Amino acid sequence: MPTGEPPERLAREAEAFVAELARAGTSARAEHEKRYLKSALAHLGVPVPEVRRATKALLGRLGERQRPELLGLARELWSHEVHEARLAAIEALAFEQGRLASDDLPLLERFVREARTWALVDPLAIQVIGPLLARDDAARAAALQRWARDEDHWVRRTVLLAFLLPVRAGDAAAFRELTAYADVLLEDREFFVAKALGWVLREGTKRLSDEVFAWLLPRARRATRVTFREATRHLAPEQRAALSREAG
Repeated sequence: MPTGEPPERLAREAEAFVAELARAGTSARAEHEKRYLKSALAHLGVPVPEVRRATKALLGRLGERQRPELLGLARELWSHEVHEARLAAIEALAFEQGRLASDDLPLLERFVREARTWALVDPLAIQVIGPLLARDDAARAAALQRWARDEDHWVRRTVLLAFLLPVRAGDAAAFRELTAYADVLLEDREFFVAKALGWVLREGTKRLSDEVFAWLLPRARRATRVTFREATRHLAPEQRAALSREAG
């Protein structure tokens, strides 16, 4: 796709892509997913792997593109109030997240606020926003400090999930940075925030179990039950016992 592709072309491509997805879905799956996610969006009943495959094929058909065209395509896909179209927007950004810059954070934040479901927020936070923020220390600090105190619980969830991949990989520096935000959100009673914190801590126990244990031990009484249960699931029995005693 040549640089400066007209917006009308992107709109047509997005429209045709959504129609293609609709043909690949089933009404039974669509009804089940819409009900399960309590979604206000239309659902086409297309499995995530198929959405991912179709998105990759779409990017291949469009050919070489620059950052403005990638963002334009994502906006066009997101403008459809269809779950799979919005997931495809995220997948397109994830496939080419290396092209993104900190200037794109306002758009990504808008997507988070409009997503209103873990099924869209999680891949956006983990696969797109997290890697982008990892490349820009100043932008990361500015965004996460503000988001950690945001009224929107999906935005607060994003703060934690942005660290999931490096913490899972055993990045001790990323874990230390995570804990600054985890301290702010440790007593957050919103289920999707508490669950996210427990999830990221649990992933940390795979390679940083001693660090997770040491951080959580003096905070065990403050942690919600959801966070505590998730975070301690894979710790050694003696560590779980010590944390349980401390939690009371």
